[in-house]
Amino acid sequence: MNWLWSNLDLVGELTLVHLGLSVPAIILSFVISVPIGWVAHRFRWSRGVLLAVCGLLYAIPSLALLIALPVITGFGARSPVNLVIALTLYGIAVIVRTAADAFDAVDRDVEQSATAVGYSAFGRFWAVELPLAGPVLLSGLRVVIVSTVSLATIGAVIGVPSLGSLFTDGFQRGIQIEILTGIVMTIVLALVLDQLAVLAGRLLMPWAARGGPRGGDGARAAVLRGPEGEALS
Repeated sequence: MNWLWSNLDLVGELTLVHLGLSVPAIILSFVISVPIGWVAHRFRWSRGVLLAVCGLLYAIPSLALLIALPVITGFGARSPVNLVIALTLYGIAVIVRTAADAFDAVDRDVEQSATAVGYSAFGRFWAVELPLAGPVLLSGLRVVIVSTVSLATIGAVIGVPSLGSLFTDGFQRGIQIEILTGIVMTIVLALVLDQLAVLAGRLLMPWAARGGPRGGDGARAAVLRGPEGEALS
């Protein structure tokens, strides 16, 4: 425990660095995956190809990807940018299928009703499809949060500081409490971000918290308004 009390500032600094690596990758993977998932839902001929390509991304060994990325991006081998790109690609691989399934779950009759009252394809996506797909998208986002925070530790192997640095340094110096601290802080960070995502989901999608058929009806009532505010029939 002496090591921990003597290095609290180091643990805090690495936690913030780890957060700075994970959050951009989580946001980017979500923002990129939602349109891809919508395309896979909207154009059935593209579904198999898109899901297969995104699925293959997760099969790439993380260390091999981190070694190859500097050649592709032009950034230095120890640049945090390469790690963020790698984490984003893995996040896309996880959430694209969930995004496609989320849009598939939107009631077809609701989509047709929205079109009938004058929504454009773009307006229907933002006002109807995305809100109704939100709860499923949130579940996929939570998986990405946990996997991204965990995978970010691999950056320590190529010299990118993160909580993974506590693993490598602790292993090299034989300090078990340092390794344990890295594990615990990684778990805590993942849980905190996960709960923040849940809280954001409750604020943005209050109907999802109610659940059940009536909750689903509430969601439809909340979003099924025409461009001029009239309720859909």
